[in-house]
Amino acid sequence: MKPIREHAVFAFRLPAASGPYRLKRALECALGGVLFVLCLPLMAATAIVVWLSLGLPLFFTQARAGAGMHDITITKFRTMTNARGPDGALLPDQMRQTAATSVLRRLRFDELPQLLAVLVGDMSIVGPRPLPLATVASFGDLGRLRSLVAPGMTGWAQVNGNTLLSDEEKIALDLWYVAHASLWLDVRILLLTLRTIIFGERVNDMHLKVAQDFLLRHSRGLQHA
Repeated sequence: MKPIREHAVFAFRLPAASGPYRLKRALECALGGVLFVLCLPLMAATAIVVWLSLGLPLFFTQARAGAGMHDITITKFRTMTNARGPDGALLPDQMRQTAATSVLRRLRFDELPQLLAVLVGDMSIVGPRPLPLATVASFGDLGRLRSLVAPGMTGWAQVNGNTLLSDEEKIALDLWYVAHASLWLDVRILLLTLRTIIFGERVNDMHLKVAQDFLLRHSRGLQHA
């Protein structure tokens, strides 16, 4: 089977056209504001852990692709060193974490500063994870389709395997979300995010197969149109 990034592009019917999008935006602003205030003590504790484990700076910032592939800046608590191997390349992520910062990553505490990005409209609480623009561009038209909605703090790929998935599998799950996005699905993803934080990441083979079949079916349909 061809890599999915080589398939023909198909049309999505987006829920972000009018009322549903405005309702989602209003709800996530309210939820984001409440969560930001409630999480201030947690963010302060996370900052202390980062400072004791890694020192300064406390934050990691990077340009990422937002909705419409526009540049946004994401900010997270720093959880990795800049350790490099003999060839000058950065070591794998797990080798650059400390025991304490690996816990922060597992609990998603490092993501909490992104609540500010939600409040200013650069991100959503739920959506495909923000990736570097070069990475999204390398996916071709599928990357453009993935960027039809704002990136999120958590998403369908993140609750169905996340780091256990290949890039191709993540794209299939992200595009399935873009085509099926709804408030109910967002609530479901938030609940699954809590489960993932408590029990750890695991691949949902059924959800993955549905997403892959959906992408392949719609791609083939356009190819034969």
